[in-house]
Amino acid sequence: MSLPLHGLRVVEFSGIGPGPFATMILADFGAEVTRIDRGLNSGRSDVTSRGKRSVIVDAKDPNGNTVIRKMLATADVLVDPFRPGVLDKLGLGPHQLEKLNPRLIVARMTGFPRTNSNYSQMAGHDINYIAVSGVLDMIRSKDAHGEPSTPVPPLNLLGDFAGGGIMLVLGILLAVIERQTSGKGQVVDADMVAGARYISSFPLLLAHPKSQAFIWSNPPGNNLLDGGAPFYAVYKTKDHKYMSVGCLEPQFFAEFARIINPYLRSPLSVDTQQDPSSWAEMRGTLADAFATKSRDEWAKLFHGTDACCTPVLTAGEVSGNEVGQAGVPANASSPLPPAPHPHLSRTPAGSIPAYTTQADFFVQNGSGVDKVLGELGGQLSPAEVAYLRKVNGVGAKL
Repeated sequence: MSLPLHGLRVVEFSGIGPGPFATMILADFGAEVTRIDRGLNSGRSDVTSRGKRSVIVDAKDPNGNTVIRKMLATADVLVDPFRPGVLDKLGLGPHQLEKLNPRLIVARMTGFPRTNSNYSQMAGHDINYIAVSGVLDMIRSKDAHGEPSTPVPPLNLLGDFAGGGIMLVLGILLAVIERQTSGKGQVVDADMVAGARYISSFPLLLAHPKSQAFIWSNPPGNNLLDGGAPFYAVYKTKDHKYMSVGCLEPQFFAEFARIINPYLRSPLSVDTQQDPSSWAEMRGTLADAFATKSRDEWAKLFHGTDACCTPVLTAGEVSGNEVGQAGVPANASSPLPPAPHPHLSRTPAGSIPAYTTQADFFVQNGSGVDKVLGELGGQLSPAEVAYLRKVNGVGAKL
């Protein structure tokens, strides 16, 4: 059985965050991904490198640049994680590569937009990208006085991986599908500012004061989905763990109230659920109640119900009991990798190896040089073969 992306050849310049995550997804579903690294001892280990191979090539070296061009002549996709203009200066920009391989899809990942942006040439990280996207300002709770708290960055999930990596994968797959008709490659530009905004379309439009769908009339941290509603919130339990509550609809709120009311000083009522004037008292009542039992005691009470109340599990708890990890030893000394997703019924993603040590996550720099040499075969000159073997630490094999 062939995986969905079997035969798709991807060349990735080594980067961090969204680019490697995107190519890991492609590799999980069958693409052949070759990562171009800069040296044997980069000092970086990439947990999103599974399923890939690595070859060390310096694009600034004449022999290295020629090797890369020969790799790209038969590739389907190039992933460029650099600032605008970096590869163009090396003779590896889209217009230069189009003559070499008209079918090549050049997928470029940046933080800030390449054009029409005051930030395009600036360095940044996830927090900066979502800050100027308008999304970070919406991610707040409220302080003890009911005022909006300082925005809280959601790790580096929203910019790097959701707005960046997943959007890059989407663009690559769309270009691959279109190429089946036109026979031509194209440039896929993804940036984390626009990507974060795109995946946040729903809350952005609800919160914009000039939107016809404007419903978040309160300051950040005081609305339905941003921590303002006590029935869409997180509560600390007796053992200093947490339960999540998300009973938005009246029927789910009623079920939640049925289960928790015996433990409350003031019972909940569906009639007052949507009355913001009752939210402060409701929050205090729920906080006091949740503090009387452990997380797992509450989880047992709510399990199997439609109360929309579930335990907040830690990363360690989830990785030790994750769906889709059959075959991984129970005593694994490293965190288990999440299973590829989504699941396809006839051509599911490749199985993940049974990792037992942290080192199993990583692809060693230069470890794929023999496969690359085998594929390029007679296309390389003796000088280029010698160069590849030397920089990849296998000079003794000459």
